Amino acid sequence: MEINVEQVRSAGYAHLIVKFQLTTMPLCHSSSVSTIGIHRSKIQEGCIEDIYPSKYWPGDKVGDHLEFALKYDGVNLSCLKLVFNMAAEIEIVDYIKSKPTGKYSRRIWFFYEFLTGKKLPIEDLTKGNYVEALSSDLYYTVLSGEKSKRHRIINNLLGTNAFCPIVRKTDKLKRMDSVDLRKRCEEVVTSYPPELLRRALTYLYNRETKSSFEIEHATPNPSRIEKFIASLELAERQNFCDKELLIGLQNRIVDSRFKDRDYRTIQNYVGQTIAYQREVIHYICPKPCDLPDLMQGLITSNQRMMTGSISPVIHAAIIAYGFVFMHPFEDGNGRIHRFLIHNILSIQEMVPKGLMFPVSAVMLKNPAEYDGSLEAFSRPFMQLTKYSLDELGQMIVHNDTACWYRYMDMTAQAEALYGFVSQTIETELLYELNFLASYDNTKNNIQNIVDMPDRLIDLFIQLCLQNNGSLSLKKRAAHFDFLTDDELPLLEQAVRQGYPQSF
Repeated sequence: MEINVEQVRSAGYAHLIVKFQLTTMPLCHSSSVSTIGIHRSKIQEGCIEDIYPSKYWPGDKVGDHLEFALKYDGVNLSCLKLVFNMAAEIEIVDYIKSKPTGKYSRRIWFFYEFLTGKKLPIEDLTKGNYVEALSSDLYYTVLSGEKSKRHRIINNLLGTNAFCPIVRKTDKLKRMDSVDLRKRCEEVVTSYPPELLRRALTYLYNRETKSSFEIEHATPNPSRIEKFIASLELAERQNFCDKELLIGLQNRIVDSRFKDRDYRTIQNYVGQTIAYQREVIHYICPKPCDLPDLMQGLITSNQRMMTGSISPVIHAAIIAYGFVFMHPFEDGNGRIHRFLIHNILSIQEMVPKGLMFPVSAVMLKNPAEYDGSLEAFSRPFMQLTKYSLDELGQMIVHNDTACWYRYMDMTAQAEALYGFVSQTIETELLYELNFLASYDNTKNNIQNIVDMPDRLIDLFIQLCLQNNGSLSLKKRAAHFDFLTDDELPLLEQAVRQGYPQSF
């Protein structure tokens, strides 16, 4: 009796990675082809693995597997770049010429020249419909991409070959996209009086500033807090994704001794010392020699998205997280990263004028989710980086890492930021506005009982909120000994009625 033994061969990116012995970031989708059975899928460590029946086997050539990868695995720019660096040019040329008008061969041709900067010895196409470099059904793309007549391709990518992130339209992002966050913001704004919103803005600036510093376990002095608040106030007026403006921002928000005049010139990393000459390294930043090109790519990507009708949250996620992964300064990178979220949401007019989101407060309350958004890139990246530390803790990175910063898949960061923004609107912002509205009502009720100065009203409310709605005997003796025994319970009741959710 003949027994069919299943043989499974990798295909697409997985095949090319093995063929060229490439070191890559984890694939979000990998494929293989089986000699028996039907199409089946499984999810392994966040990666979708598809096993296809034998009729799907693409062939044995590099071009066969490049086409298969684009068709079934999606667009992975860093993997394509590494394959193009290793593959013989003649193999790529022959494959493209064998299917000169095929949409996948044209994409391979376009991506080869886009990623390598080399022009293949192929004549320009003179006919045929244009196809998108990225399918706008599957990826976030700029709306009006420029046409490449040579390849008959519409370049709708989010950046240039210096920095070009990918964000996939996952089911989660599509669900989040279906919610009109701008409209929800306007509903929030119109439900409160303008005077309360003006007062709330000052408080929200202060809350955001303190939360951003607290995320980094920093305790700033009043001067640094004021400088950061002043910068936040400028966020809705000017696009800060510019080299000189970023340097100026860094100079304003850090200790004056750690101001940078340019991007950093030393290798830095994020880590912690656990013992003498023992460091736990959490993240390694780009080499200083790679930074100028990477940062210019980030700035150019921002310019493309500004005019490309990109979702403000997707735009903000790419630039803000891209910035913090570049870590271009010695100090202040995290605060600038969170500042850029405000900056982009404001100038893209998702946030109504005169309002700001305390996003950092939500990140601070959800540290696991925030850390997860950073580690989605940093953790697998750390497995690829070869480095050493000398006795002074100075780092040397031994392998070429620029490719992984240039072509990041930032889907996880976009999903995380959507969650933070949505939670900010629906919980944090509403809580702060309701708190102030309750304060106004409580203040009026207190003044109707005892007409005392605003300073004492503020203190009375604060002390009662800290003590489950009552004023302690000690605090009464220290600050409110003028109150009668009849007045005190009425004032306490006014606080409890004003803030029922606090007790």
